[in-house]
This record gives sequence, structure tokens and C-alpha cells, in this order.
Amino acid sequence: MSRSTNDPQPDAPGLRATPDACDTPEAEGVLPRLWPQGSISLIGMAGAGKSTLGRLLAEKLAWAHVDTDKLIESYYGLPLQDVLDGLGLQKFLEAENTLVAMLNVRRAVISTGGSVVYGREAMERLHLLGPVVHLDISMAGFLKRVGDGSNRGLAIAPGRTREDLYLERQPLYQAAADFTVNTDSNDQHASLERLYAWLAADAEAVAQEGQE
Repeated sequence: MSRSTNDPQPDAPGLRATPDACDTPEAEGVLPRLWPQGSISLIGMAGAGKSTLGRLLAEKLAWAHVDTDKLIESYYGLPLQDVLDGLGLQKFLEAENTLVAMLNVRRAVISTGGSVVYGREAMERLHLLGPVVHLDISMAGFLKRVGDGSNRGLAIAPGRTREDLYLERQPLYQAAADFTVNTDSNDQHASLERLYAWLAADAEAVAQEGQE
């Protein structure tokens, strides 16, 4: 039976973890910017390549891949657009924030929905789990890739344009990101190599950044 979208506050029993659930960054790991029981999260606009790059990075790390849009769909038993239509924008954002804030995953690459950046608790949780990487795309690239945005579950308020949405979110992504990878070229393997090189930066470089 599908979960009713009239329930705006998902409880998702069994998902919540205590804030100290993850090991510390000081634990030994393969890559200096990751630790064995942590995760890495990808944020950015729709069309930036979060799901595709997330799967590629997960495969390279031999980690799990978690798509939070798919998590929302599986929780409600509905396509993302139907969840958004049923809840309305504000309740959808609240539900997304709640579900992502309750993520208890380890050794996972997390591909998020573009609107996750609005959720304070969700972003706090993602930062607690590990690095947050912004996949940056130009406005022209965003508009080309998403088209009119129909049936994508694009969380946009009535009367707002896709251009408005892009300009509104960009500073939020930039403020939240530990690192940014531009994905305008649509060469996901090149983007993967840039991201992996940052993750693999030597421990001395990581320590110097922490002192800046």
C-alpha cells in the first residue's frame, strides 16, 4: 500500500542515528579526506550529474550509492513528482529535510535532490557524515538539461522561473560545499577524476587547509 502524501512529517522508523554514529576523520582511511565509516555527499542543481557521478564514484570507492530522491520515492511509494504534487512545495521540503536528516549510512556516496540545500537539519547531517561536494553547472547548462522541468520533481514555487531558482540556490550550494566540481562539459569521467584527485590529496595539504 502506498504511503499517503497527506502525512507531511515522515517518521521513517529505524533510520535515525545518533550524532556520533560515524567514526572520526582521524581514523585510518584509504583517502585523506574520507574515513572508513563515513560518507560523501553530492549537492547541486538538477541536471548537474549528481546521480550519474555518484554511481561512478561509489563504484570507484567500492561503496554503496544512495539517491535521496529515490529514498523519498520509496518512502511514499510514489514517483517524486507525485509526492511533490501531493504534499505541496513546503511540506515536500519538510519531508525531504526530515528524511535526509535521519540518514544513517556508512561507506556511501549520497546523491541528493537539488532542494536538499534548503533543509538546515539535512545539511547538518550530511556534513556530519563526511565531505559535501557541489557539482556546479552554468545556468545555460541547467536550462538545457532540465528542459521545462516537467515530471522531474523540481521543487520550484508557483510564479518562479527556472532562472530564478538557479540564482536563488547557487549561493546556498557555494556556502555549503567543501569542494566544487564544474560539470558543464558533461564528461562525467573527467569530473570523477577531478573529484577523486581532491579526495586523494595528501594529508599535509588537508592539514594546511584546516589551518586557513
